[in-house]
Amino acid sequence: MHLFYRKNGEGRPLIILHGLFGMSDNWMTLAKQFAENGFACYTVDLRNHGRSPHSDEFNFSVMAEDLSELMDDLTLSSASFLGHSLGGKTAMLFATMHPEKVEKLVVADIAPKYYPPHLDSETSALNSVDLNVINSRKEAEEQLRISLHDEATVQFLLKNLYWKEEIMRGKPGTIKNETGQGRNGEPVKDGSSETTKKLAWRFNLEALEKNVDAVGEALPENARFYKPTLFLRGEKSGYISEQDIPDIKKHFPQAVVKTITVAGHWIHAENPKGFMEAVLEFLNAY
Repeated sequence: MHLFYRKNGEGRPLIILHGLFGMSDNWMTLAKQFAENGFACYTVDLRNHGRSPHSDEFNFSVMAEDLSELMDDLTLSSASFLGHSLGGKTAMLFATMHPEKVEKLVVADIAPKYYPPHLDSETSALNSVDLNVINSRKEAEEQLRISLHDEATVQFLLKNLYWKEEIMRGKPGTIKNETGQGRNGEPVKDGSSETTKKLAWRFNLEALEKNVDAVGEALPENARFYKPTLFLRGEKSGYISEQDIPDIKKHFPQAVVKTITVAGHWIHAENPKGFMEAVLEFLNAY
C-alpha cells in the first residue's frame, strides 16, 4: 500500500508515525522543528488514517510492510523512526522485522505488551455522529460532547472531519448518493450531474472497529531489536509502568526509558518542549 506522507527539511531521514485516530497533520509543528535541526522529516498517514488508502485488513504486520514499501518509494535504505502509541507499536515491529532499515528507534508512550480494547467510549461517540444528517462541524462537535467529556479528545477527533466531494449523476444506475437529489432537493435529471459536499471522517472507522483486538496485540515473543532505542512515557499516563520495563529491555536490549513531566498519553502535545529535547538529545548522540 502506498502511504500518504509529508516531507519537511533535508538531512538525516526521520519517519514519524501517529497514533490511533491520528494523522500526519498532528505532527506538523514538531516536524518543522526537526527539519530546523537537520532532519529530513517524513510524517506518515498509516493505512485507514488521514489521506492514506483504506483497507479491511488492519494489523501490525501489514502496517509494518506498508513502511517497507514506503521506504522503497522514498529510496531510503535506512532511517530513524519515531512512533506514538499505535505508531509506536508499528515502529517496534518494523524495527524487529527490518533492523537493517532502522538507525534509531523512539517509542512514545506505548509498551510492547498486550493492551485490552479500551476505546469503547471513543468509537461509540463517533458512531453517534450521523454524517448523513449532520450538516456542519459544529453539529458534529455538539454530538461528540454528549458522549465524550474530555475536550482534548473531542478536538483531536474533530481534526479528522472534512468536507468530501460527491458527484451525483442523473443517468440511471450511476447515481452516487442515496437520494439522487441535488443540493436543493430537486432530482438530478438523466444525463446531468451535480457536485455536492458531505462531511466524512478521514479514518476508516468500520475497519478500525472490526480490528480493535489487533490494535492491542503484543510484540511477538521472539522479536528483538539491538540498536539504540528510546522509550518515552508521560508522567500522568499509565501506558508504560515500572513493571513493563523488563519486557521492554527483553525486546530492546539497548532501550532507555525516560519520563516526560507534566504530560499524559499525548506527551508530544502536552509537553512539546520536553519531548523535543529528549528526542533530539537521543537522535544526536553517537
